[in-house]
Amino acid sequence: MRHAEFERKTKGESEVDKKFTEAMELYIQLYPNDPDIPELLFRQGKLYYDLLKAREDQRRDDVALVRLEQYYPLPHRRLAEAIARYPNAADIRWVQEEPANQGAWPFLGLALPEKVPALASGLRRVSRRPMSAPASGSSKVHEVEQREIITTAFE
Repeated sequence: MRHAEFERKTKGESEVDKKFTEAMELYIQLYPNDPDIPELLFRQGKLYYDLLKAREDQRRDDVALVRLEQYYPLPHRRLAEAIARYPNAADIRWVQEEPANQGAWPFLGLALPEKVPALASGLRRVSRRPMSAPASGSSKVHEVEQREIITTAFE
């Protein structure tokens, strides 16, 4: 992970320590841990920092970010526990940078409702449209799409 915030937190650590820290801390992370929050955004990778910044910039205290960095084996018990911490969450979304037919969504869109019954009725996806290529090929188009993903995630 080469995001500036991650690099700042692990500055001075060896590469082995960084990898260990990354593996341990990024398993499932909740932010914030407030049971009254009505909206959950599940996500992975560096998109977390973009969503966290947008959450802070927009002062969206009504949205919790749940980091999921392990897909297989799916930590379904820990996910169920994480969701249980937000009993008022009626809007739950998976947010990813990849197109809808790529990345984690094709697997998680099927596995999460089956393994975590609390997600069976309302899990929605926020991502780029389905595409044959993993990226648009244009940095300007990518920036527009990235802003759209973040905006849609907080609607």
